[in-house]
Amino acid sequence: MMKETGTDPGRHALFLTNTLSGRKQRFQPRDPNRVTLYVCGPTVYNYAHLGNARSAVVFE
Repeated sequence: MMKETGTDPGRHALFLTNTLSGRKQRFQPRDPNRVTLYVCGPTVYNYAHLGNARSAVVFE
């Protein structure tokens, strides 16, 4: 489990842009002890290349 360091709890906050509103919002995970990320698999519709394996290598 990761904990924020320092005296200011917002010092290491993560802000993401809400593409619907166009505003930056502080990221607050549903579970404060776990953050997950959905990553689509490769879209293989042409010749094979190293980029097709990137998501499997980087996110596994």
